[in-house]
Amino acid sequence: LLTNHHLAMKMAQFPIAQNVTVVEGSTANMTCRVDYNDNTSLQWSNPAQQTLFFGDKKALRDNRIELVRASWKELTISISDVTLSDEGQYTCSLFTMPVKTSKAFLTVLGVPAKPEITGLSRPAQEGEDVTLTCTTSGSKPAADIRWFRNDKEVQGQKEVNATGRSFTVRSTIHLKVDRTDDGAAYTCVVEHIALGSLPHQVTEVLEVHYPPQVQIVRSVIVPQEGQYFKLECVSKGNPLPEPVFWTKDGGELPDVERMIVEGRDLIITTLNKTDNGTYRCEASNHLGTNRDEFTLYVYAKDFPGTTTDPNALTQPGPDHALIGGVVAVVVFITLCFIIVLGRYLARHKGTYLTNEAKGAEDAPDADTAIINAEGNHAHAEEKKEYYQGAARNVVHLKSENLGFANNYALRQEYVRCIM
Repeated sequence: LLTNHHLAMKMAQFPIAQNVTVVEGSTANMTCRVDYNDNTSLQWSNPAQQTLFFGDKKALRDNRIELVRASWKELTISISDVTLSDEGQYTCSLFTMPVKTSKAFLTVLGVPAKPEITGLSRPAQEGEDVTLTCTTSGSKPAADIRWFRNDKEVQGQKEVNATGRSFTVRSTIHLKVDRTDDGAAYTCVVEHIALGSLPHQVTEVLEVHYPPQVQIVRSVIVPQEGQYFKLECVSKGNPLPEPVFWTKDGGELPDVERMIVEGRDLIITTLNKTDNGTYRCEASNHLGTNRDEFTLYVYAKDFPGTTTDPNALTQPGPDHALIGGVVAVVVFITLCFIIVLGRYLARHKGTYLTNEAKGAEDAPDADTAIINAEGNHAHAEEKKEYYQGAARNVVHLKSENLGFANNYALRQEYVRCIM
């Protein structure tokens, strides 16, 4: 039994060490343990096989290396202010016969430097190609870089270069800028295991110069005599176009007492008919000039559908052009219907105007004209009744309407005109 006990002790007499990972600049604790030790010394050596501690005796002159704990069962040392050059395989030795060893790998994480964005040395102009580059160095392993435009992620092109034991990482984005990029925040975020949940980041705000854009906004939809009226010149541009210039009909404002320019606004204190005309607002910067025009027509006082709120901007109102168009179409269709109906009636009722009257132009009266007309005299009474009935049925003529005209041709022309 004693022999078996000693055998078990011999098997337990073996050093145990574990790998360690630390961030550059921090402290690494290297521990070596043995479950059973019969007063045999433990030793730590570095990757270059230099002895650091033999038991509690320091062997290497390095002020960063200190003894933490030394006993027959444990030897723990510390390495402060760890650098990337400290990384490697360390050896714990138990000096038995034969010597037993255990390996432990020290991994040192290189902390990436705070990033820097380049490519924004001056304001960009609209339509220009801009390249932004974010660079970080000193990371180990290589850091990751992400780009954001305001809060939306954009893809960049990543490049990794080894610099000694660490890496330099660059990420580039290419932009064709326009006015919507003016004031946009581009953020470079550097993520790395050594930074944990607190990544490095840097933000640059893009400045884009672009020519002015001008729009005139009116305060009243239907301007009316006696009203307060305001035209607002909404101008955008970078640099901001200051000031804006107002003109009327191509010349200066004619009535400076009633027409007041306040900043970008043109105010007419009391409208009258002389204010009718075309007003122009013009704005300029070093990239160009832009303008907008508004044609003012002042309606009579108490014109329906007006608003007198001097602070109200243009609001949607009834489309008078559309309403007028609909009315015009209705009137046109009605006229067409009347014309078609008239032609239809004329075509079917015009049969009353027959050739019965041929050769009767010189008759002294209607009866004689009917009797003398071409055809059989036996049918004279029938013709008279036919003509008189037709005249009564078509136009309900009374005797006074015809005036008992003696000339049959005159009667015939009268009926043709009224039909």
